[in-house]
Amino acid sequence: MYEGTGRPVYSGIAIGRAYLYRRNSGQLPAAGGDAAAEQLAFDQARETARLQLTELCEKTRRELGEEQAMILDVQILMLDDLDYLDGVRGRIAAGASAAQAARDTGEEFSALFAALEDPYMQARAVDIRDMAERLVTILCGGDSGFSMPEPGILVAEDLTPSETVQLPRDKILAFITRQGSANSHIAILARIMNIPSLVQADIALDPALEGRTLIVDGFAGRYYLDPDEATLAALTAKRDEELARRRQLEAYRGVPTVSRGGRRIQLMANIGRPEDVQAALDGDAEGVGLLRSEFMYLGRDNFPTEEELFDGYRQVVEQLAGRPLVIRTLDIGADKQVDYFGLEKEENPALGYRGIRICLTREDIFRPQMRAIYRASAFGPVSVMFPMIISVEEVRRIKAFCETIRAELTAEGVPFGPVELGVMIETPAAALISADLAKEVQFFSVGTNDLTQYTLAIDRQNAKLDEFYDPHHPAVLALLKMVVENAHAQGIWAGICGELGADLTLTETFLRMGYDELSVSPGRVLEIRKTVCESEV
Repeated sequence: MYEGTGRPVYSGIAIGRAYLYRRNSGQLPAAGGDAAAEQLAFDQARETARLQLTELCEKTRRELGEEQAMILDVQILMLDDLDYLDGVRGRIAAGASAAQAARDTGEEFSALFAALEDPYMQARAVDIRDMAERLVTILCGGDSGFSMPEPGILVAEDLTPSETVQLPRDKILAFITRQGSANSHIAILARIMNIPSLVQADIALDPALEGRTLIVDGFAGRYYLDPDEATLAALTAKRDEELARRRQLEAYRGVPTVSRGGRRIQLMANIGRPEDVQAALDGDAEGVGLLRSEFMYLGRDNFPTEEELFDGYRQVVEQLAGRPLVIRTLDIGADKQVDYFGLEKEENPALGYRGIRICLTREDIFRPQMRAIYRASAFGPVSVMFPMIISVEEVRRIKAFCETIRAELTAEGVPFGPVELGVMIETPAAALISADLAKEVQFFSVGTNDLTQYTLAIDRQNAKLDEFYDPHHPAVLALLKMVVENAHAQGIWAGICGELGADLTLTETFLRMGYDELSVSPGRVLEIRKTVCESEV
């Protein structure tokens, strides 16, 4: 038996045969023939790649959501990058084969992006390499597919965005990768699939690994190759206990989210697009506490119209059938970039032109969104909250703008309902002036991901800083306590919609603080409800 370690990105136990993921791009010719013929072959491969990526993009939207599909949209755009195309053309003219030129140019550009300080641009290095290797595979007649004849554990160096989309998800029991981080594509996929997985594992990618028995312990961050009988028995029992625990959670479906001490908390779901509402309902959420509006803007090449936005919001309201809906207005910027917005590149986009800063300076963007939200409120309960707030003056400008929208709709005879106005508390500034903000709005929702990032001065997209990123930091918890106390002092409610809302180790802490709402991923609702119901608070 060999025992190794890795960084866990999703808990649980998986036992199965090992499947080694290998990339097969075929034989790579270094020297080219006729330059014109090589250039033609490259151009044809580029169109083939475009068709493949477009098909994968649609598959990703259906299976993984808009955020993951956007990664492939970026690769489609890269196929037309003039600098990349010029680099390939120059290498072919100098005598390289089309495949060699595609790879070498891809490696050059990938290295340039990886060397940049901006984490968003660093992440594009993987996308460039992924796109270039797809072209190489097409040009060399290689096979980019991967099959698993039976369920097992996939072991790889790392997996690119397009590779993760093509995996046989119904066969994968767990992932082990030598690279990756808590925010890598494979980590995100593991959490979506609810399977135990390790990244940064000390496992050798030896062909002899294929078919051998592997155990992944996502709780302890360990794996076992060829486990002995005692280890196999112990971890099989641990796996069975976990599966039984998940089945027992069904007993909390439909149960009020009330602690033994009588504390009632509203348990809501975070979703990214109208199509995700069913997942919220299946997860037994009491409503939607965060609808991320930006995903209605991603994956396209122009602004959505008011009618498109209204139709999307209305669909969510109608499907919720009377359950509350909280919409977050557009939060483009930082790690979510859209070319057609025409935003300038920023040295530090996380501290730049994003969120409400865009809306308050671009009425052409803000107006159709707010009109669509108010129109959707005629079909059921809707609240709206605004991201990246740092001042009372911003809130007053927002309220004045909303009054203008209501007046417009009234004059036009367009029906709308009451809409609660709230703000996201995700900057230390907003937390520190929350007593003043509470006088202006009807609720707070804390975005703990950004609040932690800005409080600790740590870029949460930077994998090198994972060991320093501590959402349990006393400073973060102190701000959270201050926010809910200031909210209640003014008679408004406060919720949490960031990652910490699903942290079971803090559920009782949030109950003691007095939070009124937690909004989490749909798959976490039942286990949080169980924790609340068993709490003595």
